Amino acid sequence: MTESHDTPGALTLVAIDIAKGHHDVLVEPPAAGRRRRFRMTDSIDDYESLADYLRKIGTPALIGFEATGNYHRPLAYFLQRQGFELRLVPTLALARTREAMHNSWDKNDPKDAQVILHLLKTGLGQTWHDPLVNGINDAQELSKTHHQVTLARTRVWHSLRNHYFPLYFP
Repeated sequence: MTESHDTPGALTLVAIDIAKGHHDVLVEPPAAGRRRRFRMTDSIDDYESLADYLRKIGTPALIGFEATGNYHRPLAYFLQRQGFELRLVPTLALARTREAMHNSWDKNDPKDAQVILHLLKTGLGQTWHDPLVNGINDAQELSKTHHQVTLARTRVWHSLRNHYFPLYFP
């Protein structure tokens, strides 16, 4: 039988759209209040103010975000160290849901935060496992190095095949 992992009702849901210099945050408390939307910079002061704000609400927080390059790592590490539960929303799921919800491919950060919140409500997110905390950072870096070596090898092979071989061996 399939296990269902619905989001419990007594959680504060937090959706964070991560960017290079700032993050768009959408907070929905469990009470029938209003959502709060704000923008925070990528700084420790804003990280701490977000953590304090979420603690003041008084209910456990479930935080969802989309991995964006490496920009999500400091915030995710900080929030996990503060004891918050984190969910990773896959990029493809976010894009397809955004297209379905808004009937458009058009993308902006507040809209992405809204879609992340919707995915959190429906329980569509992966549990975040920080590579540094879980001791898999070396394997991840080795995998990235292998990827870069493979790209370089392919680039060299294509330049040989498409340029030098036809030039010198017609």
